[in-house]
Amino acid sequence: MTAAQALIVTLSLVAANLPFVTRRIFFVGPSPGTGGDKSLVWRLAELFVLYLLLGLAAALFESQAYGGRYPQGWQFYATTACLFVVFAYPGFVVRYLWRRQKG
Repeated sequence: MTAAQALIVTLSLVAANLPFVTRRIFFVGPSPGTGGDKSLVWRLAELFVLYLLLGLAAALFESQAYGGRYPQGWQFYATTACLFVVFAYPGFVVRYLWRRQKG
């Protein structure tokens, strides 16, 4: 694995967990009418947009670094989307499943 590939994987790990870390919608504004916390639907929408942005960045990098972009089929996108969701699992666990002790 080259340094550039490791960078893309690391960015994927960070980007997949960002929607579960912040309470702002798309990192800009507060969520409307929910008392300051955004819903799971907003978090999933952010996850989808971040997946698209990271895929675009990876495609641009591939075309720059390797002199062209290799054509991908639907299997590639299905696999990378599932991998991105798996990368988001730690953030989901901390946000929704982790029980904090009171006291």
